[in-house]
Amino acid sequence: MEIKHAGSQPSRRGPDEYFTGTVRIDAPFAGSGALSGATVTFEPGARTAWHTHPLGQTILVVSGCGRAQREGGPVEEIRPGDIVWFPPGEKHWHGAAPDTAMTHLAIAEAQDGKVVDWLEKVSDADYAG
Repeated sequence: MEIKHAGSQPSRRGPDEYFTGTVRIDAPFAGSGALSGATVTFEPGARTAWHTHPLGQTILVVSGCGRAQREGGPVEEIRPGDIVWFPPGEKHWHGAAPDTAMTHLAIAEAQDGKVVDWLEKVSDADYAG
């Protein structure tokens, strides 16, 4: 058994090339195989860039109110307790609502060492829906 105590790893800011707005990444973890994840907090209006995952991604909303969209679909509201699955290769983004922060756990598996393919930033028009 291994316990990584809360606060034992420093928080880091989400890189500007992959996020719009203020994003904090906490407690990143990697499993014994290809599984990895982190707790991600988005300040109001903050969001990821469009991206895909070779083996898909699951996010579990912990607090606040957020938004998520897959390419070609509507912008959808996500709330605490919601679990969102993005299938392998599905282009999508996720983040906070305009006036409310949102925290989620993000979990994905690596394929050949790669967890995510980052694409272009989400425009304000796409974010507004």
